Amino acid sequence: MNDVKPKVVLITGASSGIGQACARHLARRGCQVFGTSRRPQLRAEEPFEMIPMDVTDEDSVRQGVATVLARAGRLDAVVNNAGFGFGGAVEDTSIDEAQEMFETNFFGMLRVCWAVLPHLRERRAGTIVNVSSLAGLIAQPFVGMYCATKFAMEGASEALRMEVRPFGIHVVLIEPGDTRTGFTANRRRTQASQAASPYADNMQRALAVIEHDEHTGSSPEAVARLLERILRSRSPQLRYPVASTFQRFAAVARKLMPGGLFERMLTQYYRVR
Repeated sequence: MNDVKPKVVLITGASSGIGQACARHLARRGCQVFGTSRRPQLRAEEPFEMIPMDVTDEDSVRQGVATVLARAGRLDAVVNNAGFGFGGAVEDTSIDEAQEMFETNFFGMLRVCWAVLPHLRERRAGTIVNVSSLAGLIAQPFVGMYCATKFAMEGASEALRMEVRPFGIHVVLIEPGDTRTGFTANRRRTQASQAASPYADNMQRALAVIEHDEHTGSSPEAVARLLERILRSRSPQLRYPVASTFQRFAAVARKLMPGGLFERMLTQYYRVR
């Protein structure tokens, strides 16, 4: 990037997928990038630095942010990307499993924001980019609690954007649609999602559609290129979808179509009977 000083960017969940693609792209474009992982691997070929951070641990988050500030002297942008998902019906998702997702996907984002905001407010500048999902706008069957974490992120980000604007801080949501990453292979099934579950047949059909769409979805580099444009912008907007034409249509249709009709369209698409 062509700024006088390279931007200093912190990206959580940068060991693979969207986070890794974003870290590589920004580093190659001249940013000083710090990626995080709970157990970072030292890879000499990577153009960015990996540091340890567990977003479910407040002390770990504070230490990670302190490391960035000690090494770079400042922080210009934060990308909250760390996350994972369970597959299973809402009834087949235990409280422990739902809490585990919220601890990483939602409260992890909050912990990072809490850790960086004092520095950004003091500088009266900076950008927080929260990687949400179109699943934060449109719920999908059998990944409902994952969707709930992204719906929560959407609401908190809207409020935070208004609260920190007077301090010169931008808050942005990136909303990827189906993307080809390791997220699909790493999706876990809830413990109650067994053959004996009354939801088993519908779950298998719906997850097969979801996984097919992910395997044939867009590349994570599309998100990385968008992120660069956002960080270049002096006045970024709140939401940036990264999705196919059909998925963008679905997001608009949800607002325009009668609720019952839209629900039938989704259940048919995901083969829920």
